[in-house]
Amino acid sequence: MDITIRRIEPEEHTALGELTARAYLDGGLLALGEEDPYLEVLRDVAGRAARAEVYVAVDERGTLLGGVAFVPAGGPFADIAGPGEAEFRMLAVAAAARGRGAGEALVRTCVERARATPGCVRLVLSTQPTMYAAHRIYDRLGFVRTPDRDWEPVPDLVSLLTYALELHQTTRHYM
Repeated sequence: MDITIRRIEPEEHTALGELTARAYLDGGLLALGEEDPYLEVLRDVAGRAARAEVYVAVDERGTLLGGVAFVPAGGPFADIAGPGEAEFRMLAVAAAARGRGAGEALVRTCVERARATPGCVRLVLSTQPTMYAAHRIYDRLGFVRTPDRDWEPVPDLVSLLTYALELHQTTRHYM
């Protein structure tokens, strides 16, 4: 399957919001299920697009497969990023598209964006302990667990693991 990663179009905001909400609900990732107030945050793609770069994965027919919010170093939508760190959040892939490379392609786009950001030395993320498929992608791409940064956005209800990727800026030497 050919997958294209590109910036989201405004007319796709609602569809990506529903895809993201459905992925979190179906994955059992919302502590309060359909009543979880975080659902509105997941559905608010326009809000995150105003504060971050939102990328989508689409197939050759233009079908929306998934999306992610990339937060450049110093961006206002960051949860855990510190100085010199970029972050990505809300990675979600439609159930029908899982296992076909869309999630990894979205993460790779975030890695490329972070590497292209002047002064950015690290890309960080938070993930739930049960997001095993995502953890495999992070491991495969060289992210490492950073347990000292793990946190609880909702104490005693939601615990998040953290990962980081050191961005070794390559310098070209010309002769």
